[in-house]
Amino acid sequence: MNPEADTLTTGDGRTALVMRRRLAHPPAAVWSAITEPKQLAQWFPSEVSVELKPGGAMGFHFPGEDGPGMTGRVTDADEPHVFAFEWGEDHLRWEITPEGEGSLLTLTHTFGDRFGGASFASGWHLCLTALGQLLDGEPVDVDADRGDLHEAYLEQFDLGRGEIEGTLVRFERQLLRPADVVWSELAGGERVSEGVAVPRGFTAASYEEGHITEVREPEVLAYRTPLGELVRWKFTEGTGHGARLILTVDGSGDPGRARDVWHERIERLAARLLELASP
Repeated sequence: MNPEADTLTTGDGRTALVMRRRLAHPPAAVWSAITEPKQLAQWFPSEVSVELKPGGAMGFHFPGEDGPGMTGRVTDADEPHVFAFEWGEDHLRWEITPEGEGSLLTLTHTFGDRFGGASFASGWHLCLTALGQLLDGEPVDVDADRGDLHEAYLEQFDLGRGEIEGTLVRFERQLLRPADVVWSELAGGERVSEGVAVPRGFTAASYEEGHITEVREPEVLAYRTPLGELVRWKFTEGTGHGARLILTVDGSGDPGRARDVWHERIERLAARLLELASP
């Protein structure tokens, strides 16, 4: 399996993750493994019930979770070539192409949260590894990602670079730890309240000075620099790996440099969080 061949593209407000895996098994065997609930239970991220026909109902239930679970709908069921379905707001399409004595399996996962792409890719990579083990008749035993795989995909898909709109620089980045842990790392034990000097952890090169204008621990911290730029950290719910960081720098006189400086700061934070996530 070659995760470096996986791609992430965005258009019309939707993002498509495409992953291809070569399997040493005929299409009929692969079809059974991706459509039969008993086999799905051994590699898919949730338990699945499915009425295997276009328009058929689907159910997704994660072990240990209360409630009825999520629902979906089959959009394509062309045995043994295409199985596609809606899962909440997402769409997943599995295509099986004969290749010699084996098959090429192509997964296209279409979703709205572009910045969750690394989370989805790392999760599906592990699932597809488990699928390969199942088809090979091996025990399904895949180690959970401690964060290295997620970070590799994030770099591969260039999801951490940041965007510039006029004098505004904006970053959105999935982190590996929950908001309270990230906040503690940034604050470094310092007092955090409006009007006081911003703790060093929340700053970057050339942005070391400023006084806090807004704070809601562990969700928001904003400070204004002596040059009038407003730096704002915001932590929201992410994809399950940890918090989602949205960082903006408003009023920059040199947005390109601001993007470079803050990109470096965020990546240093991400590297530190990866250390904290490791056993």
